[in-house]
Amino acid sequence: MRTQLFVDGTWRDGGGGATIGVLDPATGETIADVASGTPEDATAAVDAAAAAQPEWARRPARERSEILRESWRLMNERADALAAIITAEQGKPLAEARGEIDYAAEFLRWNAEESVRISGRLSSTPSGASRVLVSHPPVGVVVMVTPWNFPAAMITRKVAPALGAGNATVIKPAAETPLTALFIAELLTDAGVPPGLVNVVPTNEPGPWFDAAIGHPATRMFSFTGSTAVGRALQAKSAQRVLKSTLELGGNAPFIVLADADVEAAVAGAMVAKMRHTGQTCVAANRFYVHRAVADEFTDRLATEMSAVVVGAGVEPGVGCGPVISAAAVDRLHRTVEAAVASGAKVVTGGSPASRPGFFFEPTVIAGVESGAEILDGELFGPVAPIVCFDDDDDAVAWANATEMGLAAYIYGQDLARGLNIAERLQVGMVGLNRGFMSDPSAPFGGMKQSGLGREGGAEGIYEFCETRFVAADW
Repeated sequence: MRTQLFVDGTWRDGGGGATIGVLDPATGETIADVASGTPEDATAAVDAAAAAQPEWARRPARERSEILRESWRLMNERADALAAIITAEQGKPLAEARGEIDYAAEFLRWNAEESVRISGRLSSTPSGASRVLVSHPPVGVVVMVTPWNFPAAMITRKVAPALGAGNATVIKPAAETPLTALFIAELLTDAGVPPGLVNVVPTNEPGPWFDAAIGHPATRMFSFTGSTAVGRALQAKSAQRVLKSTLELGGNAPFIVLADADVEAAVAGAMVAKMRHTGQTCVAANRFYVHRAVADEFTDRLATEMSAVVVGAGVEPGVGCGPVISAAAVDRLHRTVEAAVASGAKVVTGGSPASRPGFFFEPTVIAGVESGAEILDGELFGPVAPIVCFDDDDDAVAWANATEMGLAAYIYGQDLARGLNIAERLQVGMVGLNRGFMSDPSAPFGGMKQSGLGREGGAEGIYEFCETRFVAADW
């Protein structure tokens, strides 16, 4: 495992000599000490990116595309090694870590294909006085801040389109999961990415690091995935330099089960939407709104499935619920459940920290939750499913929209027209209709309201890393 900073194609220690202790959340033990970058290291990384980017942008799109495709091949070839690192530092079960690698690698292949399809436009002005030529050059240097819950996919989802469009990048991975980012930096280098285009600088000082990186005159964009609170603060700082930005922020996804739903299918979808990566995803089902006609059956079936999930370390066979990221996360989940019970809700299964070493919480189902309950207000980011009954579809839609977040939502019902009608009324960027999983590199990922700005993936994603230039010409 690489544990140094990666700047301008070389491995180096942090300028201040400090390190980040990386914990295995399944045991709470330190598995590595990674160099912690200083603001000066961040500045050096932007300097390197700025020096390398112009030549990279001049390369033919096909050359950039082939390097991204080779990166895809290498990620698949080294999947077992990368999965072991993800499970060790993030905690997700090994099978889910391999699933994340499949997802992460596909962003490399998808954007290898998209990088040769960045299009322009030629038209005439209405007066006929001149031609209008529109093109999409790269932004330049992009500073990226990525989270711990998908330490591989959240990097490739940003880096692949950025490189494909002709940019250079400086990455600050989450302090909890720097080993994955450093592995990917080495992989991209082996695939042929030139020095200076991908720089990885973990840090224990995120505030000063970010100020130095976005304050650098060469930085032209920042891309962030993380909480809404942090995203707002970073956007406010970047506004001082009017930087282009993409923000993929928090979610509070409703999971709506209509009266005509296939309950067995709805429960199967709920298990995917709730329990994937131990509920620690921004699109995780966070609030379950279930029609009263099927509420008892849905609750009983979901509780049965949740209670059967094997809790354990990600390397253990058959594990379906790994650790949450920290001891603080365990405490937060426990307090949230206790507060819900104090307000009149009932724990059907789970409800407590798991009795084993590490940072584990039992898969939990809570019934009898009122529509305005505090447990519904924010991201749970853990294996807890609160259930609210409704009698009228309009109430379910109103309750689903009663949040500042608007990332994802799920709907289960057998009447397709009814489901699509509700989907169009939900104030979210993505809807899973009779599906518990909706993310795909070929689709635009992103939210409405305070869940973010811009889109990642799909045909739209690569243009986030481009400018728009117009030339008026006459001939």
